[in-house]
Formats: sequence, structure tokens, C-alpha cells
Amino acid sequence: MDSTACRERLAHLIAEEAAALEELETLLAREHASLTANDVPALDETIRQRQRCVARVIRADEARRALCRELDQPADASGLEQILRWCDPQGTLAAGWKRCSAAAARCRALNDGNAALVGARLKHVQARLAALMRDRGEAVTYGRQGGYAAGRIGRVLRTEV
Repeated sequence: MDSTACRERLAHLIAEEAAALEELETLLAREHASLTANDVPALDETIRQRQRCVARVIRADEARRALCRELDQPADASGLEQILRWCDPQGTLAAGWKRCSAAAARCRALNDGNAALVGARLKHVQARLAALMRDRGEAVTYGRQGGYAAGRIGRVLRTEV
């Protein structure tokens, strides 16, 4: 592959990844809004869209890694930088790649924030359930079917007349 063809292919891959990351950022912000509003139907739809968008990001990333391998470079940031220096000595693609990296960092921060919110809510629900179970005076145990089950207090094992 010559440097011009490589540059064009890389420009397309960077643009594809940037578009997917921008969409993902929007979806993660929408997911956060749905979480805070307790809007379950909107959250379900946003999660489906997010999963499709993440698949697009993964495909773009894999295509970029495949290009690195095709050009006998490591399939990481250093390999991509070497390819950029070779096929784009003017540095016209560097700004697009930096935007992709920044968008990925923003997506990670948004996703981490959403995960923290979900985790906090889960702990809150678990604490409420534990309080309810304690009020009933029954111990919570782990059952054979893989779920939590209330213990049996005062179970009769045998009766005699």
C-alpha cells in the first residue's frame, strides 16, 4: 500500500470513529438524564442505541488495528503514530486523531459517572431490602438456585403425638 492510499483509508477510519464517539457521548449523556429521571422506557431505548454505537466504535477500532497489522506496525498508539508520520507527514490527520482521543476520554468519564450512579442506587436498594428482611426477623441466605432466599425460622423437623 502506498502512503496516499494509506492516508485516505486512515482519514476515513478516523472520521468514522470520531462520528461514532460523538454519538456515543450524546447517548451516554441521555442515559445519565434517564437514570436521574428514573425514566425506565427511555433508559431501555438509550441502552439499545448505545450498544449499537459501541459496536460501531469497536468495528472502527478493529479496522484501524488491522491497518496497523497490515503495515507491520504494532496495533497500538505508537504503531498508529508511526503510520501517521509515514503517510501524513504534513500532520493533517493528527487533529482528527486528537479529537477522537479526547472524545473517547469524555465517553469514559460519562460512562464511569453512569456506572457510579447505578452502583449507588443498587447499594441503596440492597440496603432497603436488607432492612425489610431484618424487620421480618429472617436471615437472608444464598439458595441452591443461585438467588437469595429468606431462611426458615422455627421449622418443624418431626412431630410426635
